[in-house]
Amino acid sequence: MFAIISDIHSNIEALTTVLKDIEERGIKTIYCLGDVVGYGANPKECLDLVIEKTENCVLGNHDYAVLYEPTNFNTGAEAASYWTRRVLEEEPDPEKRAQRWNYLGRQRMRWTMKTQLNGEDVQLDFVHASPRRPINEYIFPDDVYTTSTKVVSLFERTPHICFVGHTHLPGVFLEDPDFYSPDELGGKYPIIPNEKAIINVGSVGQPRDRDNRTAYVYIQDNVVHFVRLEYDYKSAAEKIYAVSELDRFEGDRLADGR
Repeated sequence: MFAIISDIHSNIEALTTVLKDIEERGIKTIYCLGDVVGYGANPKECLDLVIEKTENCVLGNHDYAVLYEPTNFNTGAEAASYWTRRVLEEEPDPEKRAQRWNYLGRQRMRWTMKTQLNGEDVQLDFVHASPRRPINEYIFPDDVYTTSTKVVSLFERTPHICFVGHTHLPGVFLEDPDFYSPDELGGKYPIIPNEKAIINVGSVGQPRDRDNRTAYVYIQDNVVHFVRLEYDYKSAAEKIYAVSELDRFEGDRLADGR
């Protein structure tokens, strides 16, 4: 049994809520799909917890922006990247400063695990965005209707199961192509040996499916379980408002999950 988290975006209130739930379920292994930082007010604290609690993490586009340079970001996201970089650089403890930067700098864009689930051989790929462009390609639910050739191309690069984040919209893409939200699936998706799937695990710190609850998944036997949890989004928003360099909109949207 293991959990997958993604798109924390410096939201310590959401992250601690998710980690508590994972611990209470007795889950010992956690993987992260990136975007630990960006938007929110607690990048150092979130990085420290991800370093401590997760086994593997891939690089997200906001992590990349802090390490290098924001690419195709809106004004608010770009400002948050520069602010986050400054906060990490101004850490007075040189050991902690080096640990955080080194952690971000060694993240891979893709990670693959071949294992068995419920007695069946499976290949699980972990990326932030998409199987084709691991850091910055968006896969939206409407793509199955509006750009189906794109989805077909993505599945050509998906040997079996690929876990993604990036859009902050949880659900399962199938090869047909089709998309199913967690509600349509009853909150569960069984991994089938010969059925390809791209599974969006949702966002811990910036949900955008009109549900303000924090989101993650865990896998038990061969079943992916989608989890939503209430958390103190008001405190997370107030911290954003208190930092002049951060866009107030990123705090406002926490209330609506948008």
